[in-house]
Amino acid sequence: MPVLSQIHVYPVKSLAGFQVNVWPVDQRGLQYDRKWMLVDTDRQFLSQRRLPKMALIKTRIESDALILSASGQADLRLPLLEVAGEAIEVTVWDDRCIGIGCGSAADEWLSRFLDRDCRLVRQADVDVRKVDPDYAFDTDQTGFSDGFPFLLVSENSLNALNMAMQLPLDMNRFRPNLVVAECDSYAEDTWRRISINDIVFRLPKPCSRCAIPTIDPETARPGKEPLTTLNRLRKWNNKVYFGQNALHDRTGLLSVGQPVVIHETGSAQPPLGKDR
Repeated sequence: MPVLSQIHVYPVKSLAGFQVNVWPVDQRGLQYDRKWMLVDTDRQFLSQRRLPKMALIKTRIESDALILSASGQADLRLPLLEVAGEAIEVTVWDDRCIGIGCGSAADEWLSRFLDRDCRLVRQADVDVRKVDPDYAFDTDQTGFSDGFPFLLVSENSLNALNMAMQLPLDMNRFRPNLVVAECDSYAEDTWRRISINDIVFRLPKPCSRCAIPTIDPETARPGKEPLTTLNRLRKWNNKVYFGQNALHDRTGLLSVGQPVVIHETGSAQPPLGKDR
């Protein structure tokens, strides 16, 4: 039976994340996942697509604080809970959200390291960012993710891709939230409804990939892989796919080692041959 083998949390959109063994799930996904975001002077979100150096900023959560770390700078400590601050309308792709400014010290810390004027915002607790209704229920919501609260990938899908590339890329290149072991490569392409610890997940859409997986998270340098191989093996309708977006039907607690129960399957998405 498939099992949950890794849980990854990314508190700040496009900064480095961290792995945990146990983590709560709230209405928006993994607690604190993509709860914070950097925006430019036009209040548009920033990501590694524009600033690869964002990959070098590490994150961790300790007690009541989110802590950012970067080479040559003292750690930046931020409260986990919402505190009074300027409410700012920010944009994530086509969505407008309400962020709470995290203060000038945070903005200066990030702007200095990235050599780019930017601001750090925390998604307002009252803000409700709904998921694309073409794939979701009206009650589904997410934080500052690209569009879905979860991204799921299987270990053997990465093993198959690495074998095709003849490169040992780490899973963190692909920034999944949930990693599943003990299943065939790309088995997740056919999953439509699964559950982990009684939390039901719907998998309505495969994840199309941008250039971020080409960025080495240790050096922030871009390369050609895995996009070159994905273009050869996982291309459909002029996009390449790896992993599945997921939505959840309730809150709860996830732990590494929990069984992944497959309730419903369908045709592969994207519709590629099994060997690809």
